[in-house]
Amino acid sequence: MQLTDTHITQFRENGYLAIDGFFSSVEAEALRLELERIYNTELEKGTGINCAVQEDGTKRNNEGERQNLQVIPLNNRSDLHKGLPFNPKVVSTVKQLIGDEFMLELDQAFWKPPKVGIGTSWHQDNAYFKIADPLRGTAMWIAIHDANIGNGCIHVIPGSHRESYEHYKDPLSDHHIRCDPPEERAVPIELKAGGVLFFCYGVAHCTRSNLSNKERAGVALHFLHNDFGGKEIWERNNTTKPMITGPLATGGEKEFGEKYEGRWQELVDSVLTSAR
Repeated sequence: MQLTDTHITQFRENGYLAIDGFFSSVEAEALRLELERIYNTELEKGTGINCAVQEDGTKRNNEGERQNLQVIPLNNRSDLHKGLPFNPKVVSTVKQLIGDEFMLELDQAFWKPPKVGIGTSWHQDNAYFKIADPLRGTAMWIAIHDANIGNGCIHVIPGSHRESYEHYKDPLSDHHIRCDPPEERAVPIELKAGGVLFFCYGVAHCTRSNLSNKERAGVALHFLHNDFGGKEIWERNNTTKPMITGPLATGGEKEFGEKYEGRWQELVDSVLTSAR
């Protein structure tokens, strides 16, 4: 995908770029079906994926009045997610935003059940990653279902990548951290399923509670330029952190035992066929 100068300027000045319709309706359907399969598998296994802390301070696996169902990573659970970061449109867009050589730092998903699905509190990704230039890393947040204000879409604070906020343990989560940015500057990002939001590592962001009658989920991939990632991180974690571009990139063969670059359409078709 070829970004315009306006797109690049918005990303650098505001720290984020929203693109509705980034994935086709067919691709969006495959992403939804595959995420449903992943979550159903984890729930059937009884895996404790609810990272929310209840109002009484207790932790309840996959139930309760507060639910924020996190699965991380995704690519060790799914061939589609092994191939997703190698999608040519993804590679091209990320390259234009953060530079030529980069790796996948992590991929994850959050599923918010209707009525009880709580948001993920305000934070800056760089509070976790701590890179010197937050514009050299970007998240790609994918709307798996239509995301709107009513079901708790993602919110961002424009320009906050030039600011640093104190982070502390999030009382609503069993392991996340949070911050308290100037919420009066927050902008909600409403996206149809298949739309994406790119935001650099420094942008303060959150999601809100899902008050609707339907589930809402988002998938997030985090890409890191090799100035801050590269060989050392990749060699320590190369079963789930593939090198996407650059001299160490093998299209996923080194990390996953077979090449996933160039197979996106095949992987989409496979998910759709299996669901029939």
